[in-house]
Amino acid sequence: MNARVLSTELRRSVAPWAGAVVLLPALAFLYLIPGPWWTGTAAWTAQWTSLALWTRSLLFYLWPLAVGVGALQGLRDHRSRMSELLASTPRPARHRAAALAGATAITLTSAFALLVLVGAVQVVAHTGYTHLGWLPISLVGALALVAGAVLGMGAGRALPSALTPPALAIGAFVFTALLQTSWGRTETTTATGLTSTEPNKVSLLSPAVQEVRGALVTLSASVHVGQTIWLLAMTATGFALLVASTARARLIALTPVLAGAVLALSVLPSDPHRMYVVDRAAARPVCDGPVCVTRTQRARLAGLAGPGKEALRLLHAALGDRAPLSVRENTAVRPQGSAPKWSRTTVLVDFDDDIVASAGNGEELTRALIAEGLVPGCAPVGWESFGPDQYAQAVAVGWVLGDFRPLPGTLSADMRRELDAEARPVWRKLEALPRSGQLARIDAMRAAAISCDGDPFEALKGGAAR
Repeated sequence: MNARVLSTELRRSVAPWAGAVVLLPALAFLYLIPGPWWTGTAAWTAQWTSLALWTRSLLFYLWPLAVGVGALQGLRDHRSRMSELLASTPRPARHRAAALAGATAITLTSAFALLVLVGAVQVVAHTGYTHLGWLPISLVGALALVAGAVLGMGAGRALPSALTPPALAIGAFVFTALLQTSWGRTETTTATGLTSTEPNKVSLLSPAVQEVRGALVTLSASVHVGQTIWLLAMTATGFALLVASTARARLIALTPVLAGAVLALSVLPSDPHRMYVVDRAAARPVCDGPVCVTRTQRARLAGLAGPGKEALRLLHAALGDRAPLSVRENTAVRPQGSAPKWSRTTVLVDFDDDIVASAGNGEELTRALIAEGLVPGCAPVGWESFGPDQYAQAVAVGWVLGDFRPLPGTLSADMRRELDAEARPVWRKLEALPRSGQLARIDAMRAAAISCDGDPFEALKGGAAR
């Protein structure tokens, strides 16, 4: 395949439209539909890894489109009624197939690269942490689009019907949907008694990424290797179908994709904690005294250091030797629905937590950090709640600072009234107790809050925490 043949394919085939089918819906989805990809530390334009993962997640919709467009491309010879004429020419079938597949591969890869570039320009403006760990995620995504399109071309050539492109697109969509639901999820029961699901190795055969869990979470190397094997095998089958001229050759062409699936499943990890892993380089701490953040959030350290040190000072004045000694960004990755893990000696900060995210800087952030140090919250990972934990936070911060007021956060007016009605009387009764009685209730509250075994607010009221 030379440049002249390739340029002719690009001008006369539907290959350029394949790029438009990928790029335009992806940009429309990311910019016009609000969702978690807009906000927080894992927004698609906040960090490099988040950019790669969010754009890969779009393959849930884009990959079936690529398969359908590829099938449409594969019908070209049949539509033009030139199959017999082309078969009689001395030019090998593999040359024509390479030109057809190459043109589509170039446009799809360029479209996906442009999508990543649009996000990359904004990532550069939002973070000072630059690395190349995100690149394999995006490269595998581009390969997935090419593999889907080539497989669609081969299927279109093998099954020359006007119904083939829509049928393949729908089938590919059903395939990705099943891999992200019943086929690709394993149901588990957490220690809290809640039922949750975790991805299994079959889910990794999907071109799309299922979950964007945070700015520090990435895919492991074994996932990249297994997915690359699977997608290369899919490409080989598609190309073999493109050049096959007999029924027997078409059956033999299915061998690579079947063997690739078996080999990929033997490489892909079965443990969810080995699929989505913490990027240790990104999670490396950057500290100002006892206050530390990860490298990805280095720009926030200046704003966190002052309020963090003040919060530690106030907690030490209130609790003495039992007070936390440091403030650190929380880097733990827990399964969805599981109970969080907290520390008595460290205030663990999540910048996506409503209280911290809404606090800004200065005094409000100090109040938020005191709340996180005393009652970090025991809602299952991935869940949002409003109730006794928030009441206990307000009372505990009021006890440390000597005044009661709602903490920063996305509370509605009704929630604020409810919090005031529930928590203010408890704060007043706590303040009326002698110092030893106050410390006893605060200690009971902290024990229940940090262990996530009991009700911190009941402990503040003087009842049994369990």
